Amino acid sequence: MGSQIGSEGQGRGHLTPAEFRRAGQAVVDWVAGYLERLESFPVLSRSQPGEVRSKLPAIPPEAPEPLERLLADLDEIVLPGITHWQSPSFFGYFPANASPAAILGEIVSAGLGVQGMMWQTSPACTEVETHLLDWLVDLLGLPQGFKSSAAGGGVIQDTASSATLCAVLAARERASAWQTNERGVDRRFVAYASSQAHSSVEKALAVAGIGRENLRPVEVDRHYALRPDALERAIQRDRELGATPFFACATVGTTSSTAIDPVPAIGAICRREGLWLHVDAALAGNAAICPEHRALNDGVELADSYCFNPHKWLLTNFDCDCFFVADRAALIRTLSVLPEYLRNKATESGAVFDYRDWHVPLGRRFRALKLWFVLRLYGIENLRRYIRAHVALAREFAGWVTADPDFELCAAVPLNLVCFRHKGQDAFNEHLLAALNASGELFLTHTKLGGRFVLRLAIGGTWTERRHVERAWETIRRTARQL
Repeated sequence: MGSQIGSEGQGRGHLTPAEFRRAGQAVVDWVAGYLERLESFPVLSRSQPGEVRSKLPAIPPEAPEPLERLLADLDEIVLPGITHWQSPSFFGYFPANASPAAILGEIVSAGLGVQGMMWQTSPACTEVETHLLDWLVDLLGLPQGFKSSAAGGGVIQDTASSATLCAVLAARERASAWQTNERGVDRRFVAYASSQAHSSVEKALAVAGIGRENLRPVEVDRHYALRPDALERAIQRDRELGATPFFACATVGTTSSTAIDPVPAIGAICRREGLWLHVDAALAGNAAICPEHRALNDGVELADSYCFNPHKWLLTNFDCDCFFVADRAALIRTLSVLPEYLRNKATESGAVFDYRDWHVPLGRRFRALKLWFVLRLYGIENLRRYIRAHVALAREFAGWVTADPDFELCAAVPLNLVCFRHKGQDAFNEHLLAALNASGELFLTHTKLGGRFVLRLAIGGTWTERRHVERAWETIRRTARQL
């Protein structure tokens, strides 16, 4: 190919179909080779700040460069600066999975180049997504009211953070009788979430103009789940002070420990008090694809909105968050703006969904394709098998921790996250974590539970098997003995 690439494209530099096939094969070969080499890389990048940029030229190329040079730079410049989230020994945060099936769907999405802001701009982009989200209602045992055939419906957002923001905005409008979009926030709205809830709740309140100071972190019980009695007291206290309670977020699977808030009790309070209830099940919601984990959705029928992230634990490349609402009219009324240049007969007919009204951005890509590819190329039973294997591995790891006199469990293990620590002081656990990550053999992250420094091991990688978990435990024990 070299500098002659695109010579058949009238000097514009476009790849011809034949050139594109050859280049595409080379890129797919590079990705496949990367997946084959995953275990050979240190999991955590050893790159220093500014190191990657120092290897990049000061100005972009004036003339086309050969693809071979680009691929060489991926190996020599990019890979050393990558923390390998797809490594089978990546146990930090929560997983963000890629899979061959999702990559193929991503390629098709990029190739089609759809801007699916409205039904008219690509009917298939909208209708495949709507149908796919209806599938998921049944697959996860969610309330039938979340289906497009009912008053609700689902939409794919980029992340759970965006889903939470949309829920906060809709809740704000409903609580103000749809006036805050017109004249701004003119009263003190107050929101509630567990002290263990994701930081996206705080950010959503800031972005929505409610203010971070108006988020009430509600006390948790000994399992780190929100206490309904504390929520009820907080709501009454704020009402007495003249504030307007309007929103609560229940978390099914907190980031720190996968604690599960009691959604039925929280939902009952929100219904009684007139609050919008949003359920954030970003990681844990994926497990509900297995019938034995459907109890995770208890009480969701009382929720106004719900989300989970297939990009965390359902083999779908980032970004892909599934956001459901019980009343789509409230969401659409909150986010709809219709300038003349977007008016069309399909929209005016009311017979179609225009997903631009279901989230903050106007534009949207064909995200549904990668999840569609995953569901169809893996099949539901294989996805269930994958989830079950990780849950079993987490429970086995927890058993190893419990049996070791030098370590202790720090929280229950309902799914795939194990929170544990060495019985030494916090400083020792901090040194242990740093040493483990510096080794390149695995990657863990930490949290604080009950004021103590705790190590987190999240099992959920596409390629993670028992041998990787077993090796991680051996490395953890060996490193602790050497410190």
